[in-house]
Amino acid sequence: MGLSKETCVPCRGGVPALTRAEAEPYLQQTPGWMLSEDAVWIERTFPFKDFAQALRFVNAVGGIAEQEGHHPDVTFGWGYAKVVLYTHKIHGLHQNDFILAAKINELA
Repeated sequence: MGLSKETCVPCRGGVPALTRAEAEPYLQQTPGWMLSEDAVWIERTFPFKDFAQALRFVNAVGGIAEQEGHHPDVTFGWGYAKVVLYTHKIHGLHQNDFILAAKINELA
């Protein structure tokens, strides 16, 4: 089963963040996403033809985030939307981040 078919599980903290070695196999399942140098977050910038398309995408990302109970940091403007994912409670990456990344990829 692919990551986009999985569901985020509540992370209450107290679990270790993924190491770079643990994150890299998930990264291979989420094309277009880049791992930060310190392996604390993943990010992807999505290009759009105009502001309206970027806004529709951001609203769709927000809907998925609410459904999954896992919320990314999003910035956008004319022609782009940048999404950054990490799990705030553990100050690093969790499987949930990659699940949400896979679901966001399906929107693009």
